[in-house]
Amino acid sequence: MPLPEFRNEPFTDFSLEANRTAMQSALAQVRREMGKEFPLVIGGQRLTTYDKFYSRNPSNVDEIVAVLHKASPREVERAVEAADRAFPSWSRVPAEERAAILLRAADRLRRRKFVAAAWQVYEVGKNWGEADADVAETIDHLEYFARETLRYARGHPLAPHPQEYTEYTYLPLGVVAVIPPWNFPLAIPGRMAAAAIATGNTVVLKPSSDSPANAYVFLEIMEEAGLPPGVLNIITGSGIDVGDPLVLHPRVRMVAFTGSKDVGLRIYQHAAKVMPGQIWLKRVICEMGGKNAVIVDDEADLDEAVQAAVASGYGFQGQKCSAGSRLVVTAPVYRHVLDAFVEKVRALEVGPAPENFPAGPVINDRAKQTILNYIQIGMKEGRLAAGGEPADGNGHYIQPTVFADVDFRARIAQEEIFGPVVAVIKARDFESALEIANSTEYGLTGAVFTKNPEKIARARREFMCGNLYINRKSTGALVGVHPFGGFNMSGTDAKVGGPDYLLFFLQPKVTSLKWR
Repeated sequence: MPLPEFRNEPFTDFSLEANRTAMQSALAQVRREMGKEFPLVIGGQRLTTYDKFYSRNPSNVDEIVAVLHKASPREVERAVEAADRAFPSWSRVPAEERAAILLRAADRLRRRKFVAAAWQVYEVGKNWGEADADVAETIDHLEYFARETLRYARGHPLAPHPQEYTEYTYLPLGVVAVIPPWNFPLAIPGRMAAAAIATGNTVVLKPSSDSPANAYVFLEIMEEAGLPPGVLNIITGSGIDVGDPLVLHPRVRMVAFTGSKDVGLRIYQHAAKVMPGQIWLKRVICEMGGKNAVIVDDEADLDEAVQAAVASGYGFQGQKCSAGSRLVVTAPVYRHVLDAFVEKVRALEVGPAPENFPAGPVINDRAKQTILNYIQIGMKEGRLAAGGEPADGNGHYIQPTVFADVDFRARIAQEEIFGPVVAVIKARDFESALEIANSTEYGLTGAVFTKNPEKIARARREFMCGNLYINRKSTGALVGVHPFGGFNMSGTDAKVGGPDYLLFFLQPKVTSLKWR
């Protein structure tokens, strides 16, 4: 019997008392578990090391969320060996069985959605809605990839030949190194690992040191769903001690990375090196940053546009590669849109994520200092219209910040800040707005607000970004609906959550049988 058609997981309605009570109960449960140790997981075995490190609650820096064990290059070697040993048997498991494991994992995550969200609230500072959306996206990826791996298992039809039978099939690659960021601590490691596993590969996952506990949420549901030992291995530690040896290892066949441009370029360069004993060119996915523009035209619904611009720029404190960190407004409505935007930004309350404030902390002190440095740069490049200071509290809080009248060539309009800072730029007209939108080295997302059909058509042709949204916000891509990825220095445009994504984890093979 075929699977039902894919449908996105619904978001939780926290206006309902039952859901609020369930979330508060989950937060209490996770708080009781905070501070526990998470071991390395290699070949199904739980291993510890002498050195440890901690992930902390960015809403309250005195709280330790999890205790982790630092891996060394020796543990990297063991993890790759375990994944390599598991690959021959796992690669031969029928696609139907691999899909069934993903579907069971999705069911288990669905049943513990509130607890999974609570770990994100404490470890990365997401409010309830942002954390719930992250969990829903993870469920979507498991469901979507289960269906996709069945589609690819059927192979691809070829032209007929009178004397030969020819088939076009897809084979898994081998060991996949998965290196995710902290900002989507379940959805991004989950999607990259699930894609690799669904296609018959094995995985060594190095989670971000800011969000490692969330990776174990994924491991737990996969193990409960029946994933064999060695197919998913987790090693925690620094980029130098774990990330570099993992990328350079000759038995690693592919690297799947999401994170900053600087780290992504370094990984891309490392992966290009052919190490002694390596018999392949490594496949690489690099999903990197963005400096995304939200264009508001004078023929737009301005109230809708302003609301979407605030959500795009300040959702999860702007810590999304898809965040609308540039607001580009055409001259006739610039003053009106700026004033309305500033008013809404000033109304955003900053506070602890567990208490579900609309604006919470940034991830760590290093990020906070980087953002504050950019704010100082912005003082010279634009007019401060809102925010500009650290916010109160024992966490990494920054006031949502707006700079007005910014030149499109300014640093705060060109460089990814990855925080609650938006540069507002006046455009002469719609043509100028498109030129400004395309003026950075990135090309990830963009949003255009206009009711003019000709302008919409022009944006579709000329706005160079991987995900263009017309009359909606620049964030919140849905699996299967908005396959996600970008151009230029935004990465390899792998279009996660779309019909081509699993191809990155597969290699095609043609077999021809002459029968007469």
